[in-house]
Amino acid sequence: MANPYRSYLAIGESIDKKNYIIVTFFLHSEGQPFDRTAGGVAAESSVGTWTDVNLQGKTLWDKLHGKVFEADEKTGSVKIAYPLELFEPGNIPQLLSSIAGNIFGLLEISALRILDIDFPETFIKSFPGPFFGIAGIRKITGISNRPLIGSIIKPKLGLSHVEHMNAALDVFEAGVDLVKDDENLTSQSYNSFYNRVDEGTSQMKRSGFLGKGSEKIYAYNITASYDEMLKRAEYVVAKNGNCLMIDILTSGFAAVCGIRNKNFGKIIHAHRAMHAAFTRSKQYGISMLVIAKLARLSGVDSLHTGTIVGKMEGGKEEVLAIDNFLRGEWYGLKTVLPTASGGLHPGHVPDLVRLLGKDVLCNFGGGIHGHPDGSKAGAVAVVQAFDAATKNIPLEEYAKNHPELRKALEKWVVKEE
Repeated sequence: MANPYRSYLAIGESIDKKNYIIVTFFLHSEGQPFDRTAGGVAAESSVGTWTDVNLQGKTLWDKLHGKVFEADEKTGSVKIAYPLELFEPGNIPQLLSSIAGNIFGLLEISALRILDIDFPETFIKSFPGPFFGIAGIRKITGISNRPLIGSIIKPKLGLSHVEHMNAALDVFEAGVDLVKDDENLTSQSYNSFYNRVDEGTSQMKRSGFLGKGSEKIYAYNITASYDEMLKRAEYVVAKNGNCLMIDILTSGFAAVCGIRNKNFGKIIHAHRAMHAAFTRSKQYGISMLVIAKLARLSGVDSLHTGTIVGKMEGGKEEVLAIDNFLRGEWYGLKTVLPTASGGLHPGHVPDLVRLLGKDVLCNFGGGIHGHPDGSKAGAVAVVQAFDAATKNIPLEEYAKNHPELRKALEKWVVKEE
């Protein structure tokens, strides 16, 4: 059978990266030749379709068709170069509708995953990127030479706004730098978003945690319909809060970009809820590295990326590649603070410091609020663990004179062993 997509194959052609968005796929095909399927992916994600069409002249096709310039059937690796003119500047939804749209439904494809995307400078600079970045967050907190310590209030749901914020103040007073809403806490009947902002900002102001140059950060989850997200963001601004949290994948990149483009001057803390539905499989979906690149384009200041240790999936090589990208230079866009969160307790701290370095936010939920002596003692134990790790003192030795840390290790580390 003739290959109707052969014209999309440009194996070995030299590609000028300034003029193309280059997508690396993992591809597996059953029932069709590998090169035919690779060409079909390029066609269906650029200007082609299943048959000839009268309106598509050669000049248009030459200018806009995707090019398969690498294809390795043994590894499944396929690289496709898409002319930059195919994409609207500053528009992530349109980008994804093209390179991650109908192609995932093609019958001949048995596995397809977007592994990476290389963007040219022109496309990257069509986005404002993060407002603060790592340097800006450090300036707000006054913390310059250690990881930031965060907490999620647990239980994640069910507390009133007063109970919730009392717990936040406890851990702030114990030395935690940032507290965030859980990803599924928005504005439930027992804990209204607006009541939570009122209570949180008033308590933080009374306690001296806002507006003094070395602030504590509270990330209020504004996730909702876009109109409501905008209303919630404006409320945080009016109350002089300092951080907006967004579930970026369930909200959608259009919503994230919309909030960032308002230039509220507030930190945007990005949670990746739902990501594993399409990042976890090595055969299908989109890699977390790609999500991280899109998040940085959309303008978030902090992003959940993985812990290596803890309860969440994500290996060392993958997490470090994502974190290093977020902290690295990218055509002048500001950096993004990686966030390690999920199943962490004080016993993990030495590994977190060793593996992730200092430019990271480490979030503890149950590992603080599950402490035998309560949330404040749990936060103290985490702070003690970071003190020990940064001084290269073994936790067991440090715990001898620090009872909060000792009790945390007795509860969690002994059980793990």
